[in-house]
Amino acid sequence: MKETDREAVATAVQRVAGMLQRPDQLDKVEQYRRREARKKASVEARLKAAIQSQLDGVRTGLSQLHNALNDVKDIQQSLADVSKDWRQSINTIESLKDVKDAVVQHSQLAAAVENLKNIFSVPEIVRETQDLIEQGALLQAHRKLMDLECSRDGLMYEQYRMDSGNTRDMTLIHGYFGSTQGLSDELAKQLWMVLQRSLVTVRRDPTLLVSVVRIIEREEKIDRRILDRKKQTGFVPPGRPKNWKEKMFTILERTVTTRIEGTQADTRESDKMWLVRHLEIIRKYVLDDLIVAKNLMVQCFPPHYEIFKNLLSMYHQALSTRMQELASEDLEANEIVSLLTWVLNTYTSTEMMRNVELAPEVDVSTLEPLLSPHVVSELLDTYMSTLTSNIIAWLRKALETDKKDWVKETEPEADQDGYYQTTLPAIVFQMFEQNLQVAAQISEDLKTKVLVLCLQQMNSFLSRYKDEAQLYKEEHLRNRQHPQCYVQYMIAIINNCQTFKESIVSLKRKYLKNEVEEGVSLSQPNMDGILDAIAKEGCSGLLEEVFLDLEQHLNELMTKKWLLGSNAVDIICVTVEDYFNDFAKIKKLYKKRMTAEAHRRVVVEYLRAVMQKRISFRSPEERKEGAEKMVREAEQLRFLFRKLASGFGEDVDGCCDSIVAVAEVIKLTDPSLLYLEVSTLVSKYPDIRDDHIGALLAVRGDTSRDMKQTIMETLEQGPAQASPSYMPLFKDIVVPSLNVAKLLK
Repeated sequence: MKETDREAVATAVQRVAGMLQRPDQLDKVEQYRRREARKKASVEARLKAAIQSQLDGVRTGLSQLHNALNDVKDIQQSLADVSKDWRQSINTIESLKDVKDAVVQHSQLAAAVENLKNIFSVPEIVRETQDLIEQGALLQAHRKLMDLECSRDGLMYEQYRMDSGNTRDMTLIHGYFGSTQGLSDELAKQLWMVLQRSLVTVRRDPTLLVSVVRIIEREEKIDRRILDRKKQTGFVPPGRPKNWKEKMFTILERTVTTRIEGTQADTRESDKMWLVRHLEIIRKYVLDDLIVAKNLMVQCFPPHYEIFKNLLSMYHQALSTRMQELASEDLEANEIVSLLTWVLNTYTSTEMMRNVELAPEVDVSTLEPLLSPHVVSELLDTYMSTLTSNIIAWLRKALETDKKDWVKETEPEADQDGYYQTTLPAIVFQMFEQNLQVAAQISEDLKTKVLVLCLQQMNSFLSRYKDEAQLYKEEHLRNRQHPQCYVQYMIAIINNCQTFKESIVSLKRKYLKNEVEEGVSLSQPNMDGILDAIAKEGCSGLLEEVFLDLEQHLNELMTKKWLLGSNAVDIICVTVEDYFNDFAKIKKLYKKRMTAEAHRRVVVEYLRAVMQKRISFRSPEERKEGAEKMVREAEQLRFLFRKLASGFGEDVDGCCDSIVAVAEVIKLTDPSLLYLEVSTLVSKYPDIRDDHIGALLAVRGDTSRDMKQTIMETLEQGPAQASPSYMPLFKDIVVPSLNVAKLLK
């Protein structure tokens, strides 16, 4: 306490020192004293109040403890009295056992008396109930059945209460009411028949369906009541619980399954379109049934049955099972497409589950897939495998059919522009188009895969097409009289190449929509190269046909007969023009190339005739005459090929100029200028070789050995460089085995 007092005094001193730090604060000492006195009085008052409150609480607690002690003593005394009374009443309870048995027996007899009328009238009620069931009066029949069951169950319950182990009496009661279970089964059979035809019944006689639902609801209530009593007494009447609501949904589910399975009217053997018909019937039936269920059946069932939701689930499950069964069958390619199109597209389209008449109750996004992704993947793999085999077979058959046309004695058909063609490109791309359209109905991914497959098989097909065209040409060359329309069909084959190119481009443009797919297309083999090779070989074959007919006349060039007045070039021009009249039905691109190649080859053959040294001029007059004839014939050829190339915009003078340039060398009268003339010739035609110069000088027939040697040596010192646009004419001309040394001699 002393320590506390000291701390209080120190605190007070510190507080007073804080208040009186300045002289002017001394005037307020009395004010400070009064304020502190008030604070002290307030603190003391609060302390007194707190102590008083605690004292009152202690006093109340002591009073309650005293009362509780008295109550415990009273309870203890009461328990002692109860124990004493219980010991005294044991004998009294045992003496009342007979009264208890009498009460139970009285209760049973009262129940028997109450049901006595029903007991005696059971056979009559059974007959009436049977008649009502047969008449279709299901509600009245069920009411009487309920009365019978109520009487039976009441008697059996009383017997169970009196003596649960007495099976003889229970069996007796059950036997007497034995017809009741038969009536229940017969009524149930009628109910299930109505439910099986519920979609028809709800349109014709909805009252009957409502009666069935009411009966089921009654039975459900009875089941619930009996199960509640079982928890208390353990007694359950025979045949309970009936669970007719559960059986109702089972019947509906079985009905839905049977309806789905029963829609297959045909088989593959009887109708190739059996699956399409089957799926269309399913679509129509399911849509009609669900619309009826949504608009009519929901009005006949209590809301908590959720009849439309349950029926939708049943139909979906039945459809899934049926689709699985169909997928497990050995389906053909077109059947796989039909199935996947229906499952992936039709089912969720406005033609079925998205139909406006089913909205908003049917939410397609909540429906599980009819087929699992694994099954769909397997079907697609099977489809692609089958499609690959089919495309290969179709292409092979199309080519074989086209080959048969090649040997016909009638000309091929012409397109709208008058160009020969065969039906092969149209058949091939019609087949591709059909398969791509079908694949596009299933998915974009499958469409891309099918396009890639078509392009791959097209590449292989074109290789076979090229081989067959080559064999066709070789077969004709062995016997030029057969086939009769070889030229026309070779023209059609050439024209087909451009048609194939255009069709491939069109196919890619139509079925490749974005850059990713464009990348897929670029990875395909280059078919343009194969088509160009086929067209080139075909054009070459046609020109070969021309030059086989020209061979005899080309051999007359630069011979004595030619110099004396042969009309070989006239015949050559007429023959070429005649053939090119036949070639008028080649498409412009290929005809342009053929014209240029024919022009080049005619000139090369003319130059070859010069280089083969078939003639050696003996005098300046002969040289002049021969050179002038060459110039005239060059003009003839130039006129011919200008005429043939009209409309192509091609320069046809260059090739014929080479004949004129060679003629100038032959025509030259001053040998001293021969070097300059030859140099000019070599500068214009850089591919001319020494043996060509030697042969040309030999044709002149007047060049000395020294002159030849000088010209050769000078030309060897500075070979001319060819321009990029120069088309070689001399490089393929082979001079007969007559080397330069022999020419110099």
